[in-house]
Order: sequence, then structure tokens, then C-alpha cells
Amino acid sequence: MNKPPGSLDIFSPESYLDELEVSLRCKKLRDQGRVLWIDQEPYRPFWAILGRDEIMAVERDGKTWLAAPRQTLIPRDIEDAIIAQWGVRTGPVRTLLDMDGAEHRDHRNLTQTWFNSAFLETLRSRMTDLAREYVDKLAALGGECEFVEEIAVPYPLIMITSILGLPDSDAPLVLRLTQELFGAQDPERQRSGQYGQDVAMEFFGYLGGLVAQRRQSPQGDLMSVVANATLNGAPLSDIDTLSYGMLLAAAGHDTTSSSVGVGMMQLARMPGEFAKLQADPTLIPSAVQEMFRWATPVRHFLRTAAVDTQVGGQAIKAGESVCLMYLAGNRDEAAFPDPDVFRVDRSPNRHVAFGYGAHHCLGRILAEMEMEALFREIVARVESIELAGAPEWVKTNHTGGLKHLPIRYRMKRA
Repeated sequence: MNKPPGSLDIFSPESYLDELEVSLRCKKLRDQGRVLWIDQEPYRPFWAILGRDEIMAVERDGKTWLAAPRQTLIPRDIEDAIIAQWGVRTGPVRTLLDMDGAEHRDHRNLTQTWFNSAFLETLRSRMTDLAREYVDKLAALGGECEFVEEIAVPYPLIMITSILGLPDSDAPLVLRLTQELFGAQDPERQRSGQYGQDVAMEFFGYLGGLVAQRRQSPQGDLMSVVANATLNGAPLSDIDTLSYGMLLAAAGHDTTSSSVGVGMMQLARMPGEFAKLQADPTLIPSAVQEMFRWATPVRHFLRTAAVDTQVGGQAIKAGESVCLMYLAGNRDEAAFPDPDVFRVDRSPNRHVAFGYGAHHCLGRILAEMEMEALFREIVARVESIELAGAPEWVKTNHTGGLKHLPIRYRMKRA
């Protein structure tokens, strides 16, 4: 069995508190093999997939590799407790991420048109105005700020709540629930030791009222689409409806805010790369892709083999799970020249920050447009950026990025 000697941890929440160290460990593990058997407490054993092409190979084959029943790395005692309470390891939640095959496709298609470029083009002016408002805020803060809290978090949050049709006054509640849900492993954000199950129930309580309103009086927003969705002539179950709404409300902004924060951190660290963008703003789309690659806000997903198969020449038995390590894939030297160098003009850049295949991120185009609008405004109006303190990462092995980014900057003269 292809098992790495010693312990090189890139699987625990703690390992992601040090970005340089976890990236180095990814390389050391990949040097031992691109598909490795991992038996690391407190998790049940799994195969780690560490190469970009191998990750893509798994992601594109949805018949062999199933999202059910094991989707994320959860300590076995917590996993057992969730199963004992709810009957399944996902607890009360059942989203697109948990589905396979035709069921996944049909549920995804319910909102797919809302996330394609044709519809999002109608939001472009709103994104431009919102980006301008937040760079106005940057200017008003006087040259120093906590960038994550002041800019990176609220900017995409307001965008997704607008699309869903949620009141602006509900944005703080949506933010708190999202951070508690995705930050369940972080002492600064966690509310209990239940891996977010209680948070999900509160989220459901909030969304339940909105669903009832939209069913009684549909509006021209995405929440109305979810609330009134039908498949094969029948409405979605309450669990599927609430889970769908929660996925959109939470994932619809958190991964983007993580990428915005990490992108700004890299520009502050590398003034030469920022200068490239100032000299040639047409590089902003490629810079945004590099920010996504560097941030990799979703660190992993699990898939389970439906049949005996192989990945990268490694035999894997039916029922065994593989863990797609996206950060390792995005720092794969076989796929990216000088992968540990941040380059705003990197091309090509076939990263896996959005996943790949049938489960690729539903909101990818929205995230790209939001990032490009914001950094276009930053590049046009900010003269220089530097770190004003040490960046701090969310303690999580699944979804997250920076929670604190103090920066110092100088605006251009009007």
C-alpha cells in the first residue's frame, strides 16, 4: 500500500493556520506519491489525491466516484454521533454537494440559469457600483484597515443577498450563521462542538420563514425560485428546499470573500505584481484566476469508489474513499511552472479552486465577475499596499481563508 512514512499533516484544521508550511507539506507528500493511503487520527482512513490531473480524473467520472456517503473529513467520534442522531453523516442538511448522478443534475438545473453569464451580465453595473462603494469606503478609512472585515467579507455578502432577495438588514445574520457553519473548527467562530449541526438548524429556521413568504407571494429573486421549485411535477421536500437555500446563502459569498482577502494579501506582499496590474489593467482577469489558485478556499472534498478502480496507477477498492486535496493540486509542479510563485500574468492557469466536472462550483462566473470588478477599482484608485500586521487564517480543513488582514495603503490623488 502506498503509505507515506512519518506524519506530514495537511488534513487537520490546525495545518491550515500556516500557509507556507502546509504548502511545503503538500509538496513533500506529493514527492512520495500522487495518491497516498492516509491513516491519521481522528479520521477514518482514506486515499489522498495530491496531483491536479488525478483530481480532475476523479471529478470527471461521476459514475465511479460518488459524493455519497462521505463528503468531508470529520473526526470519527463526531461522525458517529451525527449518524446516531440523524441517520446519515450529513446530519439535517442535504444539498447539491451530497447528490450524485441524475438527482444532482436535476437539482442543479433548478438554478443553473441564474448563474450563467447571460443573467449575470444584467448585474454587471450593480457589481461595478458596489465595487466603487467599497473602494470609497477604503478611501474613507484613512490609509489603514482590517481588510477582511471591512471589505472582503461585506462586498460579496451584499451581492448574494441581493440576488436571493434577502433584506439588507438580514446580512449580519446571514454572515454570522455562515461563519459559524464554515468555521465550526475555529475557536473564534465556533458555537458548539457539533460541527455546525445546531447552526444549520438555526439557518433552517431563518430560511423557513422566507420560503413560506415566497410561496405565498413569489418575487423576481432566486429565493422565490428555490421556494417554488418542482421536480417531476412535485415540489422539493422541505429539507431539500432549506438545504438549497442555505447552500446558496452561505457558499454564495464565503468562498469569494476568502479569495478577495487572499488576493489582497498577495498584492500587499508583492508590490511588483501590483505594479504589473497598474501598468496593464487588462491583466486583472488572469490575476483573479491566480488569486483563486492561491486561495483555494475549498480545501478538500471526499469521493467514494462505487466499483474497484484505480487513480494514477493506484488500485482502489469499491467502498474506499479518496480525499481530493485541492491546495496540493493547485501547487502541483507538474501542472504549474513555479507553483509556489504568485504571478498575476500566469497563463495557462487550469486550477481546481472551483472543483471540476459535474460538481464544479455553481457560482464560479459570479465569483469571477465580483473579483474582477473589485480589483479593477482597487487597481485604478489605490497607489500602494502593504501589510500592517500578520495575516490570520481560519482554523479549518474544509472551507475558509483569512479572518484577519491588517493592511496599510495609499490612495491615488484624484
